[in-house]
Amino acid sequence: MRTLKIVCVGKIKEKYFNEGINLYGKQIRRLVPLEILECPDEPTPERASAAQEDAIRHKEGRRILQKIQRDDHVIALCIDGKEYSSSAWASHMKKVMNNLPGSLVFVIGGSLGLSDEVIQRADEKLSFSSMTFPHQMMRMILCEQIAKALKI
Repeated sequence: MRTLKIVCVGKIKEKYFNEGINLYGKQIRRLVPLEILECPDEPTPERASAAQEDAIRHKEGRRILQKIQRDDHVIALCIDGKEYSSSAWASHMKKVMNNLPGSLVFVIGGSLGLSDEVIQRADEKLSFSSMTFPHQMMRMILCEQIAKALKI
């Protein structure tokens, strides 16, 4: 079975998020290899201009893209991505994993989201809700949803 990778911006500082990520990570690793690859986040000045925010997304995006291989299937977590029911997501994820030459890579951006370059590289966009969640929480939610999908 192929490796699952989660490429994300920033470190998790909150103990409760780390505990949840570790719990779901163990469940996933019982079924498939899992790697969580962190990229450093860029500090965002208070009242950053649109140009400054674009530059930050671009820098973080370059770091993300360095962790993705040519034959990886990339799923970017985006608010405008496709939403699935749990059973449809499980079916889709397993189908993608069975037809991969590389790894299945999920990408979570930083507090400002993903750069255009990362979104263009993605093979698909996924959304868990039209609401915005902190990227630290999103990592835990993603791990929980992957673990659930692998069990269905």
